[in-house]
Amino acid sequence: MNPLEQRIGYKFRNSLLLAEALTHPSLGHETQRHHFDNQRLEFLGDAVLQLIFTEHLFRLFPYFSEGQLTKLRSRLVSREGLKVHAMSIGLGTYLMMGRGEEASGGRQRASILADAFEALVGAMYLDSSLEAVRRFVLDEAQEDIQRLALQPLEVNPKGQLQEILQAISPKSPTYEIVSQAGPEHQKIFVARVFWEGRQLGLGEGPSKKQAETAAALDALESRRWEGPSSPGTGSKTGPAAPAEPPLSRDKAEDSSGGFKS
Repeated sequence: MNPLEQRIGYKFRNSLLLAEALTHPSLGHETQRHHFDNQRLEFLGDAVLQLIFTEHLFRLFPYFSEGQLTKLRSRLVSREGLKVHAMSIGLGTYLMMGRGEEASGGRQRASILADAFEALVGAMYLDSSLEAVRRFVLDEAQEDIQRLALQPLEVNPKGQLQEILQAISPKSPTYEIVSQAGPEHQKIFVARVFWEGRQLGLGEGPSKKQAETAAALDALESRRWEGPSSPGTGSKTGPAAPAEPPLSRDKAEDSSGGFKS
């Protein structure tokens, strides 16, 4: 094992893949010779990282919306985020680049380090398997993921919804918990949001607050305040009977007659 392989805990079977991942395009430009470089592996590694983080966040945060998951993933695959991972394994030390690029600080440049980390991931994927790369990536990003999980997302769906609606009418939206299920330590709450006698959104979550947030997100995505009131969504005298929580995928497929026999 060479020093980099020791640091990442992985031995390449095809050493040419590792060499390609570590070769910056400036090397070929400066020598005016035909050299392979890490741009193609960077392209592949970017897709592999997107898949690994997408699947992991999807499983880790089952009550987050698509928008919230996208925001988290964008932080994990950002240039600065990948630069940190590259620096933690000393990747800049092993890069092969032109003298001019090196003299201008290329070994510490965020874009070069981030690209090289993506290329390394792409090379590992070709040399082994997605599972092997997943172990390496998630182990490397574990602290980042834990830190992101504790940070509030820079979105406030309830505030955004109220701001939009109060530009139309002085009335504020109201929230109602319509059901709760599950044992005490694993309760799932279902909430809905009303405005002007109409139900605008429905959502669920492990707490009342998260259920209300999910309902606000549903309202923002559906923009039901723009259309006419639908039968059964509400009345002038008050909310309609509690709406049923969304069906699970299996139940929905059973009821529609599809997939299951």
